[in-house]
Amino acid sequence: MNVPSVLLAGGRWRYFQVPLGSFQALHNSCYRKKSTAPKEIIPNVAFGDENTKESGNALDKLFSSEQQATILHVLNTASNKELDAFRLLRGRQSISIIEHREKFGPFQNLESLINVPLFQYKSAIQVCNAILCPETEGKKKLQDNRVLRKLIKPEIERERLKALNSIVSIVFGTRRVAWAHVDHKLAVLDWQQNECCQLMKGTYTSSVYLKEISSVISKIPKADFYVLEKIGLSVQNSSLFPVVLHFHIMEAMLYALLNKTFAQDGQHHVLSMKRNAVGRHFELMISDTRTSGKEIVKRLLAESVLKEEPRIFFPSDKIVRYRQTFASTEKYRAEELYDSLLQAIAFYELVFDTEP
Repeated sequence: MNVPSVLLAGGRWRYFQVPLGSFQALHNSCYRKKSTAPKEIIPNVAFGDENTKESGNALDKLFSSEQQATILHVLNTASNKELDAFRLLRGRQSISIIEHREKFGPFQNLESLINVPLFQYKSAIQVCNAILCPETEGKKKLQDNRVLRKLIKPEIERERLKALNSIVSIVFGTRRVAWAHVDHKLAVLDWQQNECCQLMKGTYTSSVYLKEISSVISKIPKADFYVLEKIGLSVQNSSLFPVVLHFHIMEAMLYALLNKTFAQDGQHHVLSMKRNAVGRHFELMISDTRTSGKEIVKRLLAESVLKEEPRIFFPSDKIVRYRQTFASTEKYRAEELYDSLLQAIAFYELVFDTEP
């Protein structure tokens, strides 16, 4: 099937019939010659001008008719995988564009991009610029790998991460283990905790650890990846040695018991994510100390009811139970429960580079 191509900046192309498969050629066209590569678009209005967002087709006026046609062609014809090639359209953003397109039809102008959930005036401009001047594949992959190496261990190919349907975020302390099962659309499928009061009693008996952790794993739902919180406690502080030893035992057992197919396929299904990286993502860090995430979780629960497009979705048939669970822990330091949910959100937003 053929569709009309678009006229690129510089006036060197004319309208003609091209197959849909030529999308990739359009994607890379601005790199063919240095003289024809469009420079970064600098809008003639301030990003912070709230009146601009309400001024009709203000977004369209920032781009020429040829540039508008290029952007609209991408928004209206690109598949989810092709949209995901743009750094600012990864994850939920590309899904939102596809869903909006299927529900309301093709985008008629650039201004309509603001009507898509998760997009605002400033982010819409950035997306349009990214479509006109996409990153080179090599640079994009280098940045992706650098982000992954900083956030999670062991190293996992981004292709595997892109294909995941859900993760289970697991946070354990000295007395309990909590987990949040969250899918790729940031919908909470399960969220609970389990008391493990016998683990640090006595001399760290291996059989006790195996019994307790096996019991917890039997309750944890299946997922593509299991993400464990990595706590950076110093082993040089002798007073913390019992706690550090406990965390290492817990981590080792979870890695071994959850990586059930590792011996057959050599593929890691258990990852570790730095605790402080999650803390910085939610601005919970005071110097090198991470503060409680209880108030953020409380707000997320409220937004799930009050907002049409909340940051994380709690299914209507489960929201009452989750709110009751949260209320029952407010008098106690159930940080593991709160942190498991925040870690799941941070994983998706940081790994897939989506805006909160």
